[in-house]
Amino acid sequence: MKRFARLFETLDRTTRTNAKTAVLAAYLAEAPEADRLWAIALLSGRRPRRAVPSARLREWAAERAGLPLWLVEEAYPVVGDLAETISLILPPPLRAAERPLSDWMDWIETLRPLEEGARKAEVLAAWDGMAAEDRLVFNKLLTGGFRVGVSQKLVTRALAEATGIEEPRLAHRLMGDWTPATTSYAKLVLSNDPGDDLSRPYPFCLAHPLEDPADSLGDPGGWLAEWKWDGIRGQLIRRGGELYLWSRGEELITPRFPDFAPLLDFLPDGTVIDGEILAWDRPENQPLPFAQLQKRIGRKTVPKKLLAEAPARMLAYDLLERDGADLRGRPLSERRAGLDALLAGLPPEAPLGPSPLEPIASWNALAGTRATARERRAEGLMLKRAGSPYHAGRRRGDWWKWKLEPLTVDAVMIYAQSGHGRRANLFTDFTFAVHDGADLVPFAKAYSGLTDAEFAQITRWVQKNTLQRFGPVRQVAPELVFEIAFEGIQASPRHRSGIALRFPRMARWRQDKPAAEANTLADLQELLRLYG
Repeated sequence: MKRFARLFETLDRTTRTNAKTAVLAAYLAEAPEADRLWAIALLSGRRPRRAVPSARLREWAAERAGLPLWLVEEAYPVVGDLAETISLILPPPLRAAERPLSDWMDWIETLRPLEEGARKAEVLAAWDGMAAEDRLVFNKLLTGGFRVGVSQKLVTRALAEATGIEEPRLAHRLMGDWTPATTSYAKLVLSNDPGDDLSRPYPFCLAHPLEDPADSLGDPGGWLAEWKWDGIRGQLIRRGGELYLWSRGEELITPRFPDFAPLLDFLPDGTVIDGEILAWDRPENQPLPFAQLQKRIGRKTVPKKLLAEAPARMLAYDLLERDGADLRGRPLSERRAGLDALLAGLPPEAPLGPSPLEPIASWNALAGTRATARERRAEGLMLKRAGSPYHAGRRRGDWWKWKLEPLTVDAVMIYAQSGHGRRANLFTDFTFAVHDGADLVPFAKAYSGLTDAEFAQITRWVQKNTLQRFGPVRQVAPELVFEIAFEGIQASPRHRSGIALRFPRMARWRQDKPAAEANTLADLQELLRLYG
């Protein structure tokens, strides 16, 4: 654990990619194999489920430290991290009990079935035998809140340095639903058997936002344009006589989308397709709002009623594998031609079809096409270089997302809450409202989009203009106005306003506008009518 805690500390304190890669590569070359496997899992987002509720850990830590619980509760928002708060208040360890990371991870699994009293005794004993600097990471693992600023691409790069295995090959091996309980380091990293996991997807190729004018990309003849659909990115895999569906978040979601099961009879074995999963309006032959698809995302199984209301369809972007051959190194134009030929043989009722390409007569003409995106329930356009390979992750220059400008409304801040981490001493999380007659109706929360200097200025204002306190939340005088930007709007019976926004954030602080001039609920309802 000491070695992994030092790794975490180094990764957390530096923003330099090369430094992170070097220290992680050294760890992956020197640590025991079982610890290497757990490090790869944890750093690539395969965190264990929470073993102990956060509230219990606060109580046990307060008791062990001899502090009143209210004092710990007050310290938590100041520190900004529960695991760090606990590590700071615990008394020095009573003994030294060094155990490897893999042993601790196995131990965490044994906690779950225990009754609370037994779990408490185990956790207190662990704290008593652990150095203070190791407790921070240990607590994060206990709460299921382990995170550090490392991407899966960086993990793959470091592993390539440690093993000498090519990065693209490793990136593919690390995909899928493996866990340290279902594989070993040797099998996952060192094995070269392509049949190890027939369901394994390829790393997704991602795009950068296009911030410069489109004509900065040069001759439009070298580019392909297609719609950026508002759904779930996925890979559809037909291998070994089975059909698999993966989300971009590396989650196997086949059971949630039985709509695609008939494709097993039509797609040839050794086929992998990249595309967008959408809820589909069959009579109108167009996507349904994302809210319809969202009803299916969190379910393990989907009832017949929902299958009928929101049938799924995939609009395919790319052909990654054909007849078992990896096509990712071929030019996009070639892969796309193969995709169109493959899908041309599907029956019209099949839940799979090509995402249509849009002609590019000129960049100006394409800008006019892009302006119609919301009418098509799309977010904008994707621009892809015709000769580009399908690379892993983001690589600037080949793929761009040319999204529409966000929708915006001006809203009044009515509640404020402090942030976390380095922003723990600032108020950064706000609730916003719009006018409805004489009332202010809350409709969105946002915590990003402003500078630290602006958050500091707002914090001083909140401290002077608090009306009531509700734990860490402060009700403030309804005076400050902010422009709220968002990607989509939908009806929501769960919200008092009847409306929910997609990806709301603060575009700017409207210090030039009084609260009386903020938007109204009727304005939001009109946006819902137009774009919902």
